Amino acid sequence: MTLFEGIILGLVQGLAEFLPISSSGHLAILQYFFNIDGEKILSFAVLLHLGTLLSLFAVYYRDIWDLLLELGAVIRDVFSGKGLRINANETRKLGFMIIVATIPTAIIGIILNDFFSSLYNSLSAIAICLLITGTILWIAERLPQAGKDMGRMKYRDAILVGIFQSIAISPGISRSGATIVGGLFSGLNRDLAVKFAFLISIPSILGAVILEAPDAFAEGIDSALFVPVATGVLVAALSGFVAIKTMIRVVTGKKLYIFSFYTWAVGALVLAYTLFL
Repeated sequence: MTLFEGIILGLVQGLAEFLPISSSGHLAILQYFFNIDGEKILSFAVLLHLGTLLSLFAVYYRDIWDLLLELGAVIRDVFSGKGLRINANETRKLGFMIIVATIPTAIIGIILNDFFSSLYNSLSAIAICLLITGTILWIAERLPQAGKDMGRMKYRDAILVGIFQSIAISPGISRSGATIVGGLFSGLNRDLAVKFAFLISIPSILGAVILEAPDAFAEGIDSALFVPVATGVLVAALSGFVAIKTMIRVVTGKKLYIFSFYTWAVGALVLAYTLFL
């Protein structure tokens, strides 16, 4: 892998992880056309995910800090006999909603892991998933919105968002797009939908890193790849930060449909390529 390839892969990972265009789909397509063996850069892929986590922490550090403080408060309440007190405040409720949303993602991801993994080897499947991403983004912008805030959010809403996130394990289905759409489908207001979508991605990304890390780093990292890898991770973190800020403006501005045209175009081009190859 060259420095140029490292930069491009880092840029795509950072932007596509949080813009609703599917980082996994784009990386699989780039690896195909760059003729990069995904197994040989598995450690790089894991580090790219850590780079995108840094961008999440940079944008939502206050919310994450508040959630950690509230976790400590929950532990104190449990040991003092007060119980979980799930609805004690909005931060605590948000934390429990994140846990609830993560459960269906974990279950479906484990059960269908082999199926999702097989899709990475099929450009046509990735293309179809990109077309699906564009369609759900288009539909979501045309649904009536109930405008629920955290006080009105229900467990079924978190479960629905979690199911949408699990579908996004498929390469070509955008994680950010699917989870934001899941939030809008369940009636969350736009500010909450985008924040919840990004916050629940933290345990999912961490989980993926933990599962992949043993195999990825079993043989270490080639010292010759240090510069491309380090540069790619930095680019992923910086571009991820920009992408998150952009998505906040896009979702609140009701302009998700813009990305429909892009995912439709890329999906159609890749599908045409597979059909006429």
